[in-house]
Amino acid sequence: MQFHRALVTGASAGIGRALAAELAGRGCDLVVVARDEARLQAVADELSAAHGVEVEVLAADLADAAGRERVEARVAAGPEVDVVVNNAGLGTYGQLRTSTPDAEQVQVEVNVTALMRLTTVAAQTFSARRRGGILNVSSVAGFQPNPGHATYGGTKAFVASLSEAVHVELADLGVHVTALCPGYTRTEFHDRADWSVGAFPDAAWSSAEDVARAGVDGLLRNRAIVVPGRVFKALAGTAQVLPSAITRRVAGLVAAAGGRAS
Repeated sequence: MQFHRALVTGASAGIGRALAAELAGRGCDLVVVARDEARLQAVADELSAAHGVEVEVLAADLADAAGRERVEARVAAGPEVDVVVNNAGLGTYGQLRTSTPDAEQVQVEVNVTALMRLTTVAAQTFSARRRGGILNVSSVAGFQPNPGHATYGGTKAFVASLSEAVHVELADLGVHVTALCPGYTRTEFHDRADWSVGAFPDAAWSSAEDVARAGVDGLLRNRAIVVPGRVFKALAGTAQVLPSAITRRVAGLVAAAGGRAS
């Protein structure tokens, strides 16, 4: 399958930017989405110049209903989009009792509500055409409980489960659906979440570019789940067979090792 125009959320930095660059490098025009229009325009200019593709900028806050509606409308409108990459997401560090309902709700609005709505619109639009692709960025955090990141882990479990179900629903309609589940990836995400990463060895980390390449390859092959890197592929498999009493304790120790950034 050859994709022609991809809409990528959270495209201004990190894995989202790497996914946009990976698709542009394969000749795919883009619609890039993020809150920061100036930063997004700089990414668009760079990718257009580097790869000779058309890059449309759509500034929108996916935590806001009006912002989500604009992006949903663009998926269904022309020029035709045939890939939706739901990458936008955020997380916080700390026990739930130290947070606020509003802070947790923002994570749910972006990580779950926006992704679910865009996946629904894409599924409807692409199935009618009998072609297209949906790449949803989950995380290995979705494979087990995550003390210290309770809401974030819960949202990523939702993303993986939703994606696998829709993968089956659209399998005979020419639409590819893949959940990309990276482990530790070197981006600014951890700084925004106020989580120190110094406790983890270099071997545990992937680059955003390697994650993006694995995700796009997996989508083209219509793989339901993609876990980049041998280390996290093995850990993800182990997490799925171990009792939750064990995995939640291990996850708690990992969270404690991370600690708060100074």
